[in-house]
Amino acid sequence: MTRHTRYIIELLTAIGLIAAPFVLPQLGFAPNTVNRILVWGLFGIGFDILFGYTGLLSFGQSAFYGTGGFVAAYLLTRMGFPNVFLALIIGMISAAAVGYLVGLIALRRTGIYFAMITVAIAEVFFFVEFNPLAAFTGGENGLPGVPTPSFNLGFTTIHFTTGWSLYQFIAVCYFVAIVLALRIVRSPVGAVLSAIRDNPLRAQAVGHNVHSYKLTAFVIAAAYAGFAGGLLGVLQAFMPPDAFMFETSGQLVMQTAIGGIGTLFGPLLGAAVWLFLQDFLQSALGLGAAWKLVLGTVFVLLVTFLRRGIIGGIKDVYELATNRKKPKEPTEADSLLDFSAPVDVTKTAMTSRRRAGDHTSGPILQASGLTKRYGGLLANSDIDFTVNHGELRGVIGPNGAGKSTFFKMLTCEIPPTSGKILFEGRDITGKSVTDACQLGLTKSYQVNQLFTQLTVRQNLTVAVLADLRGKFKLDPFRDLESIAGLKEQVEETMRLVRLSGRPDTKVSDLAYGEKRRLEIGLALATSPSLLLLDEPLAGMSPQERVETVKLLKSIGKDRTMIVIDHDMDALFELAERVTVLQEGRVLVEGTPAEIKANPAVQDAYLGGVLE
Repeated sequence: MTRHTRYIIELLTAIGLIAAPFVLPQLGFAPNTVNRILVWGLFGIGFDILFGYTGLLSFGQSAFYGTGGFVAAYLLTRMGFPNVFLALIIGMISAAAVGYLVGLIALRRTGIYFAMITVAIAEVFFFVEFNPLAAFTGGENGLPGVPTPSFNLGFTTIHFTTGWSLYQFIAVCYFVAIVLALRIVRSPVGAVLSAIRDNPLRAQAVGHNVHSYKLTAFVIAAAYAGFAGGLLGVLQAFMPPDAFMFETSGQLVMQTAIGGIGTLFGPLLGAAVWLFLQDFLQSALGLGAAWKLVLGTVFVLLVTFLRRGIIGGIKDVYELATNRKKPKEPTEADSLLDFSAPVDVTKTAMTSRRRAGDHTSGPILQASGLTKRYGGLLANSDIDFTVNHGELRGVIGPNGAGKSTFFKMLTCEIPPTSGKILFEGRDITGKSVTDACQLGLTKSYQVNQLFTQLTVRQNLTVAVLADLRGKFKLDPFRDLESIAGLKEQVEETMRLVRLSGRPDTKVSDLAYGEKRRLEIGLALATSPSLLLLDEPLAGMSPQERVETVKLLKSIGKDRTMIVIDHDMDALFELAERVTVLQEGRVLVEGTPAEIKANPAVQDAYLGGVLE
């Protein structure tokens, strides 16, 4: 996105909000309906950040919607609070605080279990509102008498009463909310949230504190819900008890799905469709309670045929049309995809970032007595393993030798049953994979673990952000381009793994060999002091293997590496020393020549073919 087009969305939003009072009445929209659409749209912005951008489906947003609304309404009706806008802010902060506490509990689980916890929490809040706190919330009667906002400018006072007058206030609130949301999703925090949605395991493995970022998204969604709840009370001059109902959360989910998940504007469009059809079916067609049946059918059809919602469908049509009109022209960068071209090490070598406490000689990794048991199964037993700075170590062994389990223990993906791991002299036994990566120890995976819905550039950006910013940093309004060294490190990594010609290609559209190189690139982008590669040549064609070996040699020029692979010829060409595992134990270590000549290795693994 160029500087000239960066704020085009904000500009178009402002124009649309200004034009709405003149255009929408001609289409049959009443001012109260438009105001309700804006409230639901604002409510949905936070939910879309949580679900569409982070991948967390919550059915408990009504809890925060009601909390913010009733706190604001209580201040304005029972406490005589004089400032409506400040009461809305206090309600928003209260909802965010509740969201933080709830998130600490709900985010202990993932997937369907997380969703079910949010359902239960919403039901708990609904019960509390109607029973223990009925004296404060009004119970089934709600809180009537919520005033509309007014601003004293000294020389005059502006009152926002009802209809199109109140629309001005709600529209400004919506505009500010969408601008803040756009800043968030374009920020480093937004980039990490999108990565977590696609592959939380890999986001964690490149050095991000996934739980903290999820909690951030949860609190943001709760804050948006709380402010929207306050606006609901202002709009209706009455805070209704149904704000806490599960139906409110369900309606929010359906509206977002109709409009388009992960678009920020999807909830607004979905609310417009939902509320217009609701009014039309009830009033114009006189269907009464049957309107839910018809609207439910419409929802099923929209989700079935527009799986990405209305906005997603429009995007698909636009991309299809523009791709037909503008076929991709070959560029100079595309020549990097030609495997017949030699790897220019002088142009692609990337040095690893020096870290506090790093050394330049002696052992970088020491494992002693490393053992892993799964019940009665012994995967690894009493392994002693030392790798020195600058060494390129190979690890071989047949299937079932315990290589993958060994690698997982070294990178702290799983804890050892017993034994100790020292990295740069630090005891990292029992640390998380995130902490290990932050210290400079990371790996590529045998089965690709990529952010498949992101582009090549975005994938590498996520990894570099962990290197430059640490495992967690709360900078939701910072511009990605303002991070010193980010662009250069991403570009350098793309050149190194020969993907400079594919920066804006979605990972799901890459060829297998390109995905394998990107898998290596994700690990490399974190500037590791020690890089572990788990079968980097797996699934490649013979020519791709030859070129990837050249690539690995160039990577190994200035860093320490440990490589597991079943391609013995390639591994012996790469490694300076080789460790052989058998039945979870170290059988022998030595140079490639010594391993080839070792009778035990030939008999047990290679059938004597390496003589």
